[in-house]
Amino acid sequence: MSAVLKLYNTLTREREIFAPIDPARIRLYVCGPTVYDFAHIGNARPLIVFDTLYRVLRELYGADHVKYVRNITDVDDKINARAAERKISIRELTEATNAVFQQDVADLNCLPPDVQPRATEHIAEMIALVEKLIANGHAYAADGHVLFDVPSMKDYGGLSRRPLDDMIAGARVDVAPYKRGEMDFVLWKPSKEGEPGWDSPWGFGRPGWHLECSAMSHKHLGEVFDIHGGGIDLVFPHHENEIAQTRCAFGHDVMANVWMHNGFLQVEGEKMSKSLGNFITIHELLHEDKFGGRAWKGEVLRLAMLRGAYRQPIDWTVKALEEAEKTLQRWYALLREQKPEAGELSEPFLDALCDDLNTPKAIAELHQLAGAGEADKLLRAANLLGLLHDDPASWTKTAADIDAALVEKLIAERLDARRAKNFAESDRLRDLIVAMGVKIMDAKDKQTGELSTRWEVG
Repeated sequence: MSAVLKLYNTLTREREIFAPIDPARIRLYVCGPTVYDFAHIGNARPLIVFDTLYRVLRELYGADHVKYVRNITDVDDKINARAAERKISIRELTEATNAVFQQDVADLNCLPPDVQPRATEHIAEMIALVEKLIANGHAYAADGHVLFDVPSMKDYGGLSRRPLDDMIAGARVDVAPYKRGEMDFVLWKPSKEGEPGWDSPWGFGRPGWHLECSAMSHKHLGEVFDIHGGGIDLVFPHHENEIAQTRCAFGHDVMANVWMHNGFLQVEGEKMSKSLGNFITIHELLHEDKFGGRAWKGEVLRLAMLRGAYRQPIDWTVKALEEAEKTLQRWYALLREQKPEAGELSEPFLDALCDDLNTPKAIAELHQLAGAGEADKLLRAANLLGLLHDDPASWTKTAADIDAALVEKLIAERLDARRAKNFAESDRLRDLIVAMGVKIMDAKDKQTGELSTRWEVG
């Protein structure tokens, strides 16, 4: 296949043909979690989007020729505050939170990145980067802090393209007497007693958040690399400041050639927030009955997320999850019936993904393949999207899987409960029957009014 990958570049505001710096060494960096709390469903979107990009790059260039780096921020003010609140050590908090994160991501069928660097393991690289910025005239030390001198970079703001007043407001600028300019941001700051810190030329302290990603991406991918990704909320100030630090340290026109950002997520038509009671974590969706009254399989979450174009906002609803689940059940039923090996990759499917990750169009092709009964091609294409990796028997039921005698017994008990007007018990028995993979249909005799029930594998 000779598919041409086109990606929308936030830096240029254009869809461009992807031209790797070195086709034998594609380099991708994505901002990872700050491990102070469980990742919420909005955090799942970049995880799934950029895992899909990673899979496509591996398909086009070969798995051995793509390097995916997704960092772990394990030093941060939010971490300090949460550890103090819970009266546990920072290490205990970050280790426990990261363990849950790694399992959540695996449950979403995301491939592990090639490297997951931790901020705390790259302090020496961060200090070296700050020293370089000072030497190049782009940073200054003041009152135990080191700050980036924004006016020293003539084209600062090229990624977000915001007017200066908007950037000042968006950056939530701290007013401090040691700052030369109100837009200057922290590279290094002193640590208080009890806070994590490291010795540096400017005293005992810790790095600023923006600095961490610049240092880690440089160490693992070089001064300039191919693609940098993250959520649209990171464009300013985080990604803008990453660019400033890296470009001014190494003297290049770009930090990454392509910048990609996924759109926002809302829940049932509203912005997700704890005050509205609609704040939900990946872990809760997978293991609790907080959303839609039940837990959901990771593959259902993944398909529901991929049904929307990655750059557009997405509304996270129970209905969307139910539709995704029904789709997967139909596809798995076809796999169970045909028992296929993965076939050749559908050209229209790959073309859709190469069109700036057009997953809605790619999923439409999966429906076409399923409708045509081409289970081998369906399996191959779905696998590329991180779908249909489960045992089909765990998603579908056949008559051989059903204990017919037990079903008949439960149906009889349910009818008795209805006759006794014990509707709570009737509903409980109905839910038990449905959970067995059985569909029940009630009918009332027109002459006697007697209720009867028939069933079939659902």
